[in-house]
Amino acid sequence: MVLPPLLVVALFVGIPVVSGVLYTLGHFGGLNSVIASIGLHQHPADHWWGTLAAYREVLTSDTFLRSLTVTVEVTLASVVAVFALGLAVALYARMSGGRTARLVTALAVTPLFLPAVIGSYAILTFYAGDGALTTMAHALGWSSAPRLSYTTWGVIVGQVWTNLPFAVLVLTSGLAAVPDALIEAARDAGARPAQVVLRVLLPMTSVPAVITATFTTIAVLGSFTVPYLVGPTAPTMLGVQLANAFQSFNQPQQSLVTAVVVFALASVVGVAYVRSNVRETRRAASVTR
Repeated sequence: MVLPPLLVVALFVGIPVVSGVLYTLGHFGGLNSVIASIGLHQHPADHWWGTLAAYREVLTSDTFLRSLTVTVEVTLASVVAVFALGLAVALYARMSGGRTARLVTALAVTPLFLPAVIGSYAILTFYAGDGALTTMAHALGWSSAPRLSYTTWGVIVGQVWTNLPFAVLVLTSGLAAVPDALIEAARDAGARPAQVVLRVLLPMTSVPAVITATFTTIAVLGSFTVPYLVGPTAPTMLGVQLANAFQSFNQPQQSLVTAVVVFALASVVGVAYVRSNVRETRRAASVTR
């Protein structure tokens, strides 16, 4: 039963990952022979295990360091904004209910049904110098309204726009799983709405919160469409940087080194997610004993 999915994962994920890592270490034979034949400025292996010359070149370049800084900044700002907005919408839906809450939730998840490229283009035109926001600002007498298109702030807006639906769905589902009896008991004991949120709802939604933060972080770290269409040409996020290294400069080895860095950053977040799940499972098991 387990063998077929394992073979699929090994064929479509495991082998390409191993082959790519070997290529970054300078092993140009076998599955890497074709890409090595067309790449420029490559570093062949000088030991049995390979060489770190490509890593030294990429990790010490100013372009990579600036892209890494921008990527971290955009990721942190986007995750905080997505989590705060998603939690606010989910709490409003859980505490108030009614038609207005359902409408707000529906509006928050609407971007889920639009492709990222369409959303990015909409953001690009809306916040451009001749876009709707600037036009409305001029009409109101504000001639120095900010223009977010082709800026890092525009990328953050785009990341929030594309990742907010997932956060709202996960957090809303987590808050809906909290029994009504606990909320009513807290209210009967005299708890105010803020106390119900802080002492009942939030402690019981730690797992959905970790899931939201983890998957939003990984999605932003590896994003390409939003920073490519909305962001500046330099410095760019790592997703755009690795594409430029491959397409514009024909340097697949350096491109894969950047991809390995993104994979490593995402793995650190993934480990935190796994550890949180294991800790929650052990806690639940200890309660049921």
